[in-house]
Amino acid sequence: MAIPIVFDMETNDPDDVFTLCVLATHPWARLVGVTVMPGSDEQIGIVRHILGRLGVTVPVGAHRPGRDMKVVSGFHWKWLGKVPSAEPDAEAWQLLLNAFAEEGATLLTGAPLKNPGALLEAKPDIHIPRWVAQGGFAGDSVVPSEHRLPKFEGRETCPTFNFNGAPAAALKLLHSPHVRERVLVSKNVCHGVVYDSETHAALSARRLTPGMALVREGMEVYLAKRSGGKAFHDPLAAAVALDESVCTFREVEVYRERGTWGARLAANTGTRISVSVDRTRFLDVLTATD
Repeated sequence: MAIPIVFDMETNDPDDVFTLCVLATHPWARLVGVTVMPGSDEQIGIVRHILGRLGVTVPVGAHRPGRDMKVVSGFHWKWLGKVPSAEPDAEAWQLLLNAFAEEGATLLTGAPLKNPGALLEAKPDIHIPRWVAQGGFAGDSVVPSEHRLPKFEGRETCPTFNFNGAPAAALKLLHSPHVRERVLVSKNVCHGVVYDSETHAALSARRLTPGMALVREGMEVYLAKRSGGKAFHDPLAAAVALDESVCTFREVEVYRERGTWGARLAANTGTRISVSVDRTRFLDVLTATD
């Protein structure tokens, strides 16, 4: 059965919108809602445009409806052209409340955690069945030597954008007894997954869902200017939400230290963090059509 997912996203980094494309038409996912941080009308317009192109209708929520902020990267306009602004259906925390209470949805986060943080502020006893986050960091004491990326070798902690964007909310989610399962797709793993020209060529030989075909269209534009490719942080987290065999995990306790994040091996925490990725499986899950 398709997994009900509510996706919390932003629009500074293009891979959030690519993740939206993946989830909207993936046969293993049932997208039940999208919440946007901070949720400007421009951002909501982008989300509705993508969903409209894919023939999908789901409620869209904003952290601060009507807030006028320039938080859409120029890439989106270059790729999609002029997209009209739009208004959200609800405040994000209310949409999340419905997703968990009525749908039993998995929460997938690719943005600073102010939207789920607002939910826990309003409804501290809300039951969140499963949280899959793009965020966190696993250092040398957690990651086997053969899986360490050279750029992170020798480190135990590191700043991570999504958790540092709302650290109090991140700590609430990490410590709440009402979040049953926490699955973290760590910075040290997702930085090793890149959509490059080789990936682009490989997708041309595959049958794609409409959402993945739209991803490939967007990456055609992206690669024309950045031939080195794009780190696919949030699409990796989406693939994990659909099939956890994409990554290998270890159970940990997550901590914050002077603006950085780390993890210690620990039992019975309900929190698992990625230590390695199967890149072939990742691409297979991303491009599944049945």
